Amino acid sequence: MLSTINGDSPLGVQILGCEEHYILKSLDVLSNYKFDILDFNAACPAKKVVRRGEGAGLLKDAKKFEKIIKLVVKNCKLPVTVKIRIGWDKDSVNAAKIALIAQESGVSAVFVHGRTKEQGYSGTVDYRVLRDVRRALSVPLIASGDVFSGELAAKMVRETGCAGLAIARGSLGNPWVFAEVKEFLKSGKVLPRPSREEVIKVMLEHLEATIGFYGEKNGVVIFRKFYSWYTKGFRKVRRLRELSSRAKTRSQMEEIIRQAS
Repeated sequence: MLSTINGDSPLGVQILGCEEHYILKSLDVLSNYKFDILDFNAACPAKKVVRRGEGAGLLKDAKKFEKIIKLVVKNCKLPVTVKIRIGWDKDSVNAAKIALIAQESGVSAVFVHGRTKEQGYSGTVDYRVLRDVRRALSVPLIASGDVFSGELAAKMVRETGCAGLAIARGSLGNPWVFAEVKEFLKSGKVLPRPSREEVIKVMLEHLEATIGFYGEKNGVVIFRKFYSWYTKGFRKVRRLRELSSRAKTRSQMEEIIRQAS
């Protein structure tokens, strides 16, 4: 998961955990890699993560969160950032408090996803809470959540006053979103959606890159979910999506991709 290529710069590496011994061990491993920013994840809502007290689980224990962030900052020579959610649930929204703890612990910026852990990725982003966090901080706020288009990116900036955006799910099957956001924030212009032919072309390139990295067997399996993301909005592709979920070889997946044109 630390693999990268020349030209990936600035480059950030993210870690998560809740036990000091393993966090220090991970920092020792990372000392052999070249990157620019270390991000600490206190936002992941996955059950297997939070049940260990990691990720968003740390939002329920401010003292432990503070202890860990201070440990990371003290033992990392690079700028440290932290990603959080606005709280555990609607009755414990504490993003401003947690963000201030992170700032006072020495982080260089705070990433905030505008949902609670309990929301996961459902419901709506709370722009008001993100705005309150931004007003409380002197370090930059990087806002996250539902940045699926240039218009939504502009809304996030307008509603929160954030210094930057983190685009995550918005890029799944849509690598064009970054250019779209950049252009809309710059000029207010909406870039045309890529043609079906362009999407097919990029899908084939993406499949080839995935196989090149993971090998054919694993690469094809990994690409299955991307097929569904890339073809979102395509008409008459249900059968092809079902076929893609069972594809096992490069040639099978390539044929299924071409049939989507």
